[in-house]
Amino acid sequence: MSAWLQATDVATDLIHVAMTEDGIAEMALRDVDGKNGMSPAWVKAFIAGLAEVAQMPGARVLLLSGLPDYFCTGATKEVLKDLVENRLMPGELTLGRQLIGFDLPVVAAAEGHAIGGGLALLLSCDLGVISETSRYGANFMTLGITPGMGTTRLLEEALGRAIAHEMIYTGDLWRGRRFAGTGAFNAVVPATEVRDRALLLARGLADKPRDNLIHLKRSLSLPRRLAFETAMTTEPLMHALSLRNLDTDLWGAP
Repeated sequence: MSAWLQATDVATDLIHVAMTEDGIAEMALRDVDGKNGMSPAWVKAFIAGLAEVAQMPGARVLLLSGLPDYFCTGATKEVLKDLVENRLMPGELTLGRQLIGFDLPVVAAAEGHAIGGGLALLLSCDLGVISETSRYGANFMTLGITPGMGTTRLLEEALGRAIAHEMIYTGDLWRGRRFAGTGAFNAVVPATEVRDRALLLARGLADKPRDNLIHLKRSLSLPRRLAFETAMTTEPLMHALSLRNLDTDLWGAP
């Protein structure tokens, strides 16, 4: 583990883990002040939360939920400064690998915005439900940097080349309703229905044998694992080059 992640104690108030229902473990992203941005403390708590769920013998599916307004808003200004000043290498933000490689299937309840690295996190889940009105997008280029966290290939895997490249080049944030019918997510519903629909999906998995779910996850996640690892061979170099002349004072994330 990077020394960057060892710098602080785990902040359990940022992420909460509990068994929501029989067979369903929920990891709730709940950093209200930081808008679920990927600060060093948040990232460490995220990894610790996954480790906690992995040790729950009764868990058969992980429900990943966020705040009503924010699922995850990506790297914070603090993290971006760490990248610019070489305290963190671009290839070290690999939370997508943690989710894709997690033994159990992961269902995302993304009621709030998922932006930048937050979108990469959402795309790394096995099943996902999003809100019609929240915003989702890879806004890296609008911030003056190239995409990271596997976004380039994960978006292609989810949306196909044409739509993915439009999102990446423009950096535009799309309302969830624009994803309806794309096949990128399992459901696009009103915000108030996101959690219930995600729980319904999770219940459909939670009554299956744990070992079977683990074996199936390894098989079905293979395209995304390959996509992520392919992206991580090229994105860190692009990211490092684009960070050289970046003025972090102009960056508007939390």
